[in-house]
Amino acid sequence: MARILLIDDDEKLLRVLTLRLEAMQHQVTAVSSAQEALNRMGDVQPALVLTDLRMPGMDGMELLDRLQHLRPGLPVILLTAHGDVRDAVAATQAGAASFLTKPVRKEELARAIEKHVGPAEPEPAPGGGDSESGDLKTKNPRMRELMADVKRVAKTDCSVLINGPTGAGKEVLARALHEASPRASRPFVAMNCGAVPAELLESELFGHKKGAFTGATSDNLGLFRAAEGGTILLDEIGDMPAELQVKLLRVLEQREVRPVGEARSVPVDVRVLSATHRELEELITAGKFREDLFYRLNVVRLRIPPLDERREDIPLLVHERLRQLQARGAPKRVYSPDAMQRLCAASWPGNIRQLFNVVEQNVALSAGEVISVGQVDKALGEPEARSAVLETFDEARDAFSRDYLRRALELCRGNVSQTARVAGRNRTDIYKLLKKYDLDPKSFKPRKN
Repeated sequence: MARILLIDDDEKLLRVLTLRLEAMQHQVTAVSSAQEALNRMGDVQPALVLTDLRMPGMDGMELLDRLQHLRPGLPVILLTAHGDVRDAVAATQAGAASFLTKPVRKEELARAIEKHVGPAEPEPAPGGGDSESGDLKTKNPRMRELMADVKRVAKTDCSVLINGPTGAGKEVLARALHEASPRASRPFVAMNCGAVPAELLESELFGHKKGAFTGATSDNLGLFRAAEGGTILLDEIGDMPAELQVKLLRVLEQREVRPVGEARSVPVDVRVLSATHRELEELITAGKFREDLFYRLNVVRLRIPPLDERREDIPLLVHERLRQLQARGAPKRVYSPDAMQRLCAASWPGNIRQLFNVVEQNVALSAGEVISVGQVDKALGEPEARSAVLETFDEARDAFSRDYLRRALELCRGNVSQTARVAGRNRTDIYKLLKKYDLDPKSFKPRKN
């Protein structure tokens, strides 16, 4: 279920569209003017805006421009009469998500909304375990598939290995899996295996008795027992010492832990998730990771892509971080359209963690409400190089479009029809874009042996 802000000065059409959207299980706020829509933005917090292009007073074009400053990244779909198609195309080039011509068919409306906010689903009941984490909102096809897999595997109790680069959100994904599972009401406990000294890791995981070693002044349950009935995430599992891998394997096989200094084992009921930025198969070959432990952990593997491969999610992530910072008392800030474009075009070796660091720095140092492209360049640390590479909005958009098409073709193995479906465009548009950006779909087809 998505929150949709609907704007049209035609009261009859407003009622019809409201009924259609509500029948799709969306939550609709309907208003008759652009100014009223702006006034309601704060309390509605829409996931998508659906607005008429031609309206008295402030029209859809001006509303689009205002929303780009107020809520960068918010999808705006324009409704147009047949004679306004040229204006609608111009609006799309100015940042509108898409446009629909009147009269709007129900199926066409549903497809357009699903493209930008995902399929409509009933809102989860309290405690139902469906993750609403802002970090997992996505427009990316691979991430949508990943989240569908998360929901499916969450219903089981098998071990899951999460692969992904540093800062990409592995712990967030693990938490979403826990919250979507029958264990959601019980604890979620995370431990970074590479952040704790090897001599203390066993005690932290399995607990210890008072006096078991120097400094053990009281009993310690350990994280496995602290997570009883819930989920434990062993982050950076590839950094776990070899001697502890043996003990972890025993815990997974016997479902019991033995605290340090204790003569007997204690049963535990915990789901084990693990995560790593490394390829464990390579560590196995190098003799640094046990193969039998790998198979215990790798019942299901989920791979989270780096941020550079899901650039269309950057505006969503930025908006969510701004909202979180404001909720914690930070001043209200928004990104200018050029600044947002710079964020979308930048390289992110540190992934979401690096992106959030830049956002927090911009919020902390910005003197005004609107964060400029210069402030983004300064936070990225390479102002001259970045300005030289992407001097205009059009150049940045072209760079993003070329990269998106290249990744879509790779995903679809050079199949143009599948690429068109993934991109939500028709084949004619895709062929035009391929010609524009000098991309040959044949070069993406798998080679025959």
